[in-house]
This record gives sequence, C-alpha cells and structure tokens, in this order.
Amino acid sequence: MSNSNEQTIADLINEFYRHFKGEDYLEELKIINSWENVVGRFIASHTLDLSMRNGILYVRVDADSLGNELLYSKSVLIKNLNGQVSKPILKDIVFK
Repeated sequence: MSNSNEQTIADLINEFYRHFKGEDYLEELKIINSWENVVGRFIASHTLDLSMRNGILYVRVDADSLGNELLYSKSVLIKNLNGQVSKPILKDIVFK
C-alpha cells in the first residue's frame, strides 16, 4: 500500500538544503567540488580555500602571481565551472 506522503530520501535532503541553505546550495557545492577537475591538479594544489556566496566563487591561492594568471582565464573558468552543474549559477570569481 502506497502513502501519498511518501518521499525519497534524496527528495527530503534536497528539500532540507533548499529550506535551510538556499535554492542553489547543492549546485554551489558541486562547483566547489569540481574545482580540481576544471583547473587541474597543479592549480588545485596551490588553492588554499574555496567558498561561494551569491553566485560569486572566492578563491584563495598561495601566490599572488598565480591569482593574477587565473584572472586572465576567469571567463573560461566561469564557463567550465557552470558546465559542471545543471544551471549556470556562477557569475564571478574573486581571487584573493
């Protein structure tokens, strides 16, 4: 017998995150988790911190020169990172 109130665990988890963390929280996590796949192991190994708020990815790297080099590739990085998620939520990247 099926109850009309039944939901899958995945649906409940998604609903929880939408309610408490915002609509795009899981997509933001996917972008952060795909950083190494997009930029490669070398750059990822020099990345100290990644965080995302309001469609902006904040990237802290261990050398200013690397941050400057990444700045030149920002539009390509945004396109490739947005390609990792179901909808384009990444608007900008700030290198610190």
